[in-house]
Amino acid sequence: MCGRFTITHPNEALAALFGAVQGNDLPVGPNYNVCPTNTVAVVTADGGQRRLRAMRWGFIPSWYKTPNDGPLIINARSDTVATKPAFREAVRSRRCIVPASGFYEWSAGEKGARLPWYITRADGHPMALAGVWQRWQDMDTVAIVSTEAGQGMAGLHHREPVVLEAADWPLWLGEAGHGAAVLMRASAPGVMATPYRVDTAVNSNRASGAGLIAPISA
Repeated sequence: MCGRFTITHPNEALAALFGAVQGNDLPVGPNYNVCPTNTVAVVTADGGQRRLRAMRWGFIPSWYKTPNDGPLIINARSDTVATKPAFREAVRSRRCIVPASGFYEWSAGEKGARLPWYITRADGHPMALAGVWQRWQDMDTVAIVSTEAGQGMAGLHHREPVVLEAADWPLWLGEAGHGAAVLMRASAPGVMATPYRVDTAVNSNRASGAGLIAPISA
């Protein structure tokens, strides 16, 4: 599951990292509280050229009459993405990468409290989250692919976003032929840093600032 994430790396650095042409309508960062329906930077491969493009986080199926015609779709499950009508064409021909600096997950506290945790790569590099996208009218929309959680989540949640390694980017983006389904798996042990608790301020989608990722005692 991925319902909130951060992007603190500059667009210029992301474009250089992914070898992508940078769009001129990208959101300005840093953003320590990226929420569903926000505009995010997404990497696609178009005609042999990678592009860093702006998309709405919240996949809108082609048959929706309005963006609110059905549930807000921010994640696509790896086990059903190839068969669900909303995603099956996108996962074949419109795969993308959503750069992130880290993401949040929540555990249950006393009396139903939601306790936020922050997760990054152990090496400090940006995450490359697997995504699928859909053009809806004149807007590009994206969902992040999730899979069963691996050891790095330490029992925090049963699902996690698919984090792609650099060697796998060409296959996921469709540059290296077929077979991308094998990439929809949990991160290998050691890839993800140990999750740490952060303040409940991030529970609000209006919260902002670097203080949101400051560690606190669990």
